[in-house]
Amino acid sequence: MKKYISTLLFVLLVLANGKAQQGKESPRPVDKVKKIGDKLIRETPFAYRLISPARNERFNGLSFVDFGAAFGKGKAAVAYAYTQLTVLHDTLFTVQTAHNDACTIWCNGALVYDKKGDSNIAIVRDERSMAMSDSFRVLLKKGSNDLLIKSATSGKEWCVFLQPPSEHDAVLNVRQPYPEIGLKYVKHVDTSVAALSSWLVCGPFATTATAGHTPEKEFIFGTMYPGLEGPVTWTIPKKEVLGDVIGAKAWGTTYQWNYHNGGVAWAMQQLSELTGERQYRQWAVNFCDFQMNGTPFVDYQVNGLRAYNSANAMVIGSRLLDFTLAPSLPLIYRLRKEKGFANESIYKAYIDKMIHYAQEGQIRSEGYSNYTRTTPEAYTVWVDDMFMGIPFLMQAGLYAGSPEQRQLFFDDAASQVLDFAKHVWDKDARLFMHANYSRRPQVKLPYWSRANGWAIWAMTEVLMALPREHTKYKAVLDLYRDFAGSLARYQNRDGFWHNVINRADSPEEVSGTAIFTMAMARGVRLGWLDRKKFTPVVERGWKAVAGEIEEDGTVHKICVGTMCSEDVNYYMTRPFYDNDTHGSFAVIFAGMEVQKMLDQQKQR
Repeated sequence: MKKYISTLLFVLLVLANGKAQQGKESPRPVDKVKKIGDKLIRETPFAYRLISPARNERFNGLSFVDFGAAFGKGKAAVAYAYTQLTVLHDTLFTVQTAHNDACTIWCNGALVYDKKGDSNIAIVRDERSMAMSDSFRVLLKKGSNDLLIKSATSGKEWCVFLQPPSEHDAVLNVRQPYPEIGLKYVKHVDTSVAALSSWLVCGPFATTATAGHTPEKEFIFGTMYPGLEGPVTWTIPKKEVLGDVIGAKAWGTTYQWNYHNGGVAWAMQQLSELTGERQYRQWAVNFCDFQMNGTPFVDYQVNGLRAYNSANAMVIGSRLLDFTLAPSLPLIYRLRKEKGFANESIYKAYIDKMIHYAQEGQIRSEGYSNYTRTTPEAYTVWVDDMFMGIPFLMQAGLYAGSPEQRQLFFDDAASQVLDFAKHVWDKDARLFMHANYSRRPQVKLPYWSRANGWAIWAMTEVLMALPREHTKYKAVLDLYRDFAGSLARYQNRDGFWHNVINRADSPEEVSGTAIFTMAMARGVRLGWLDRKKFTPVVERGWKAVAGEIEEDGTVHKICVGTMCSEDVNYYMTRPFYDNDTHGSFAVIFAGMEVQKMLDQQKQR
């Protein structure tokens, strides 16, 4: 009898718990992603703070000496700069340089570069570096090597720039480790000075000394040299104070000008539209205004102070879609949706530049319509650029002032989808390779999850706006359907896709999972995909994503920004961050699209 009562009580308890669980509904997808938006609102100050830029101890990027800031301009003069390059073994090294007027460089007392004449500094921002006008080779001995620069000015510009190639030295066709740069090992230079600057400078001197000035012959501290206007000695260059964004924890968790942070603003605009809650739209307005109103300040830092890598520098003259068309999405979206706001003219001027860039500025594959890049080699087609460029083209078409202009943008976007596929769609795997080298098309790169996400996202943007009667609509739709069906095969039992899609031993990853879920939710809602087949895929995907959103809006399991590589292990071991905006904006879009799909199905 006691056993019977115990069993009955257990059954009743299970039934009661089941009813309680049934009564406890999961949060709506839109309510889950609102937590992300609320966290962004709490934690984004949209302001600059003044910083003293950190000194880079490794010669792995741009280094320069601004003699004009140190000694003034307006008179003909020469001056000297000194540093050391330190290597672990003898190394033949290529150094790129740009300078005004005459420049002479010695390494360990041996002449390695000498150029005479009056000239202007010739630097062009490339995709991920600065293109220099000249270069020289130098043999660096094991240990520390003295580098002495003599720079002349006619009274106008006065600056010398140095930059190594990438680790793969294209000139020497070898992979070179980057040297240390600075004063750390210089005898009689205190560590406190070495921590402040990588360079010592001395000047100005008269231009008339044909035999050279004393610093070319001796290097002595605590002595005075006869200068142009009186005695001079060694010091450090003028150190500038720069403005940096507040709260920059990591590249993917700031509000810097780039595509994924612009994507957050684009998501917040649409979250506001879906919920009717204005605070999300206001965050997007704050982001856009911060970038547009701050452009003169950024331009001063980049072109006035030569701080080419300072905060938001890529808003000035970038040649990469990541920093041109894609982050401009919330700007053009606002122009489409809102008229007569205070700084509308600034937005319009910038978007006019981006529209011209979309049509004429960004390089394309030879014989094809699709955008391409010169990194890591010319010409590489990245599947990422389907998202970096194509959604902007569709927005530009919707923004266009005439049907003819709209047609041009829509035609371009649809053609690019299909031409990208000719380069990076692997017909056998029915997945997108991360990139394709135009000069080595036989090389197959791995199927990175988020890159595949960019491809399907771009397709949905085209399909949502392209007229069904368009000549390429069906081809884009067929590719989308084929791809969605292929992706569905790789979703694991927990609803995730792995960071390398076809490698179940790679980590589960949120950004790719969110984008696939979003793109399939759109397909179900808009009739592109079979509702019965894909609704469960969407629901499993959303359950997986939602499980990585904390109550405070923190999002887990987001892969960091990733270059392309032939080595699959590079993708297998990429670090994951919390709140990386590469993923958080995709999660917001996923929550909104799943919500729209569910709401539509409730109305059936």
